[in-house]
Amino acid sequence: MTGFNKVILIGNLTRNPEVRYTPNGTPVTSFGLAINRRFRQAEDLREEVCYIDIVVFGKQAEHCGQYLSKGNGVIVDGRLQQRRWETEDGQKRSKHEVVAQNITFLPKRSETATEPTHTEDPQYEYEEPAP
Repeated sequence: MTGFNKVILIGNLTRNPEVRYTPNGTPVTSFGLAINRRFRQAEDLREEVCYIDIVVFGKQAEHCGQYLSKGNGVIVDGRLQQRRWETEDGQKRSKHEVVAQNITFLPKRSETATEPTHTEDPQYEYEEPAP
């Protein structure tokens, strides 16, 4: 059976992008992304944050390094990847990250301050199941 690996995330950068280059000169940029989720649990409105590492290659990696900074909002469209390696002392490690195929820069908050604000639609709130 063929699998399907697609991830779409909207969040804010947790740190400034780090640009580096592969031995053959391909740009690679990595940054952290914070994704907030609001939900109701009983009568309380709760919020949790999920932190995901993002990796971008090529020309888009250069653009991310040049134009993004901590706190900027982005839409990430990509795939989930697991990297595995062994440390110098022999410990096996692994890490999940999203390899971005497309990054959309969202307007900065100061740019949207003059636009009318919208009210969140309560239909989109997720009710957390009772334990």
